[in-house]
Amino acid sequence: MPLTAHNAANAPQPASGYAQAAQAYGYNRVVWISGQIPVDAAGNLPTTFADQARTAWRNLIAQLDNVNLSLDNLAKVTIYLADRKYAMENRTIRQEILGDRQIAMTVVIAGIFDENWLLEIEGIAAE
Repeated sequence: MPLTAHNAANAPQPASGYAQAAQAYGYNRVVWISGQIPVDAAGNLPTTFADQARTAWRNLIAQLDNVNLSLDNLAKVTIYLADRKYAMENRTIRQEILGDRQIAMTVVIAGIFDENWLLEIEGIAAE
């Protein structure tokens, strides 16, 4: 998918690894991915933030794969964190997963549906 990252010179620059705006050109379809939780297909919930984050990302990737898309099609994610203390670890894991991809992103500190979940990740992909 042709995706161009944009960062306006007269606005704050992103702290790391994302774009303030991501523009998709000539797409055929857009897929909205519901919030992916840190529970695997067998119902297992990891105990650490890092393991929960990787599980939620794997679930998001599984949803992309299910509609024949990949992380290369991801244009926007919103990550809901149960506590601000996970912000830096979240950033590190997000960069590990996304690599050089600069997509639009929002991180929200929020009360998560299940008090044992430390994050939830939703996304928008285009092709």
